[in-house]
Amino acid sequence: MANNEEFFKKVVAHAKEYGFVFPSSEIYDGMSAVYDYGQLGVELKNNIKQYWWKSMVQMHENIVGLDSAIFMHPTIWKASGHVDAFNDPMIDNKDSKKRYRADVLIEDYVQKIEDKINKEVEKASKRFENFDETLYRQTNARVVEYQTKINSINERYVKAMTNNDLADIKNLILELGIVCPISGTKNWTDVRQFNLMFSTQMGSTAEGADVVYLRPETAQGIFVNFLNVQKSGRMKIPFGIAQIGKAFRNEIIARQFIFRMREFEQMEMQFFVRPGEELKWFAYWKEERMKWHRTICHNEKKYRFHDHEKLAHYANAATDIEFEFPFGFKELEGIHSRTDFDLSAHQKYSGKKLQYFDPELGESYVPYVVETSVGLDRIFLSVLTNAYEEEKLEDGSERVVLNIPAFLAPYKVAVLPLVKKDGMPEKAREILADLQENYQCQYDEKDAIGRRYRRQDAIGTPFCVTVDNQTFEDNTVTLRDRATMQQVRIDIKDIASHVDQKIKESKQFK
Repeated sequence: MANNEEFFKKVVAHAKEYGFVFPSSEIYDGMSAVYDYGQLGVELKNNIKQYWWKSMVQMHENIVGLDSAIFMHPTIWKASGHVDAFNDPMIDNKDSKKRYRADVLIEDYVQKIEDKINKEVEKASKRFENFDETLYRQTNARVVEYQTKINSINERYVKAMTNNDLADIKNLILELGIVCPISGTKNWTDVRQFNLMFSTQMGSTAEGADVVYLRPETAQGIFVNFLNVQKSGRMKIPFGIAQIGKAFRNEIIARQFIFRMREFEQMEMQFFVRPGEELKWFAYWKEERMKWHRTICHNEKKYRFHDHEKLAHYANAATDIEFEFPFGFKELEGIHSRTDFDLSAHQKYSGKKLQYFDPELGESYVPYVVETSVGLDRIFLSVLTNAYEEEKLEDGSERVVLNIPAFLAPYKVAVLPLVKKDGMPEKAREILADLQENYQCQYDEKDAIGRRYRRQDAIGTPFCVTVDNQTFEDNTVTLRDRATMQQVRIDIKDIASHVDQKIKESKQFK
């Protein structure tokens, strides 16, 4: 764990040093859990958004896009259940004065037990090379014991949350011996519910202002526009509406860099289906979304599904796609079968019919919905933590490299004159101008060529093009590959096709 913490600190420091992510308002000592994306961060973020949009909208004939407003009628949040039920269980430690989410404390405790199971299995796999039946039985007994404890904790916690039994949640924390990470004590307050929505006022005067909310999710903007999109686009069920946008949550405790923030960005798609077909489409999108994630990180072991035992009030099936961050497996994306809860609720509160006439069935109904909702900032963090690597080279030197997939890299090509004379800068800028038509590129002529290569490695640029004396003789340049550091001579006219091919290959998961 200590090594993972140190690794994560290095990633966070690297993100700031090279212009990926900055603490917001830093010259005024910053704001808790609010961050700004720097010059490289915004490029990476935009590339992720474009890739998601192309995969979700451009490649599906029956999915279209939307951009709804952040401010929405306050009754929408009453209808959706957010006013009454969008809460997290909060608990304070009286000694440290620190506040925690009670569910996170319990989840972290369960994670420690799961880590013990993994260690037992790992030890057993080494011992069982020379099979020992006694050791096998002992290991199996411990694993069963741990798993039984996990099941018992989860069952009790789900029951308490379902019944809003906050007293039993506190009792569970006390019985498990969970202590405050800061004070080390179990001197806890009672558990309280904490609504996560930010509220503000809209109106010309304070006396006449209405209370409105900063949206805690983008999904409701899709639901209230369901009929507008369906009728104007002549959409037939099944069809989807996708959206990328900001959301805001007054998190009790925001932590782990950009993983949990108070202002964040979501990429959501609501897929409208016939009642009774929602579980079929739930299974479909579950697998499709996992395939998409694996094109970003080519390592199956980094991902897993986590099926929900406690379902939200609107769902009849739910799962998370989790990614293994340095601080453990955490949610990247949620896939939910939301039934007809949202459209039915808005139909009730607005008094407007939100039904679809199905010409094949000859009847009208409120569609069911399957949702895919992914945190853009979390995808960004998964890319960054997976890409960061410190390498020791054969010559004894070291380099820090971001192995970002080429199709997501902030800069695709860096164009470098070997030296700042003999017409090389001018030739390099000619090449740069041609490549900029299709790629985000960087020009760099400062320092020795080796140091410039290291800078490009550190920001994840997959290709460097170097202009040298030979360029003027045969119209070729040196093309350097970030991943392998191999250099080849290539004709200037072939640079674009080579880069295109490599970018295409970087999307393939084998």
